[in-house]
Amino acid sequence: MTLTISRILHAGYVFACDATRIAFDPIVENPFSRNCHAFPDVAFDLAQFRAQRFDAVFISHFHDDHCSFDSLDLIDRATPLYVYCIFDELFVMLRELGFLNVHALKLDVPVCIGAITVTARRAEDADVDSLFQIQAAGLNVLNVVDAWIAPATLPVLAQFAPWDMVLWPFQTMRETDVLAPSRAPRAPVSLPEEWAAQLQALRPRYVVPSSCQFVQEPWSWYNHALFPVTYRQFADEVAGWLPEATLLRLNPSVSVELDATGARAAPPLAWVLPVGPQDVDYDYHAQATPPTTAAIARHFPALPAAHAARVRAWCQAGLALRYEALEPPEDSYFDVPRVWRLSVFDHAGEGTHYRYRLDGARATLLGDGDGDGDGDGDAAPLAWTTEIPAAKLYAALELGESLTSMYMRINDHAFDAATDAELDLADIIDDPLIRCLYNDSFGAYQAAQLRRIQARR
Repeated sequence: MTLTISRILHAGYVFACDATRIAFDPIVENPFSRNCHAFPDVAFDLAQFRAQRFDAVFISHFHDDHCSFDSLDLIDRATPLYVYCIFDELFVMLRELGFLNVHALKLDVPVCIGAITVTARRAEDADVDSLFQIQAAGLNVLNVVDAWIAPATLPVLAQFAPWDMVLWPFQTMRETDVLAPSRAPRAPVSLPEEWAAQLQALRPRYVVPSSCQFVQEPWSWYNHALFPVTYRQFADEVAGWLPEATLLRLNPSVSVELDATGARAAPPLAWVLPVGPQDVDYDYHAQATPPTTAAIARHFPALPAAHAARVRAWCQAGLALRYEALEPPEDSYFDVPRVWRLSVFDHAGEGTHYRYRLDGARATLLGDGDGDGDGDGDAAPLAWTTEIPAAKLYAALELGESLTSMYMRINDHAFDAATDAELDLADIIDDPLIRCLYNDSFGAYQAAQLRRIQARR
């Protein structure tokens, strides 16, 4: 008996053994998560995918690049879903989507589906992620998804060494560094040291560089700034750590048949359609100069009048209400009163600037709230700045768009020396706009998808 492993996209796979077929984190959208474009490029035959029958679908966590309702909407509703998530809201939404058999995965509890056994293992951030151990045909495969292995989990996994295959999220991602590029340290272009010890403890026969296979829009500076590690570098460093292992690249649609003797090519997934060159690699520029937020905003179309009014009303009133409803962060830069400027740029690159005084849990819009920056009523110097395209702010408010693709720019401003020194110690994630959009907000992307799907019905 053999185990066939087929790549869909990002962290999505199909595992097949004997008559059992299981999909993991299936995403059949390009772009996915609104503007993550598959890299290498790929298309999908959705009619063929809709005709597929899986014995189960496993979802590692709730992030929209792993749990997308637009993709799940194409799957037969009788298919059992096994989902790792600590938030009940996701399970409610999945049932509203129409799935009849939805299960919450528990860590370290095996789930047997025909010839395949799947066990969710603890990731470093157990409130969000999980890992998958897949056992079939006498083989052990570890799908790390795009998580990090929890320290307490490694000894548990090491007991199964040598692993037959490890699907390893090979990219480190500068998702917060690009928010404040003028202040971020230069990213190391080497793999994290702990990866060597972890992979050596697992002793896999095969290592698959997995996850993070996407770029942004063709004009985006993120395409040269987000991912410092290339496939080539990953292969070179892993070869030094694991000289006996084989590095196996699985592009979208590619399948391998694995058994105790080795891995061989298998027929590709017919509904995953490669587009153009597939053995491409990232082109990272450590010294990439980011364009201004005004220049980025010009790439987006003008907001319809009603959408622009929604953004304006939120900046004038909704933001302050939202800020005051949040629990203040502990030991934060904002423990003392600060003046914050939010700049929102339209399709012409014109900025509308709102100044707020942040004092504890209170946010006060200064001046008349027209966004022109005049008559702000407070002579205190700026202590924090945030910039964002208007189109992206609307997308976050109404469409559930995630932080990764917002093109937010934080503290790209010439502050006074004292403020600069304090900002060096501040946490970017304490940014007031980030907190207002994303703190205490769960499943906004899936909720927006669910509304659209229900409206179509």
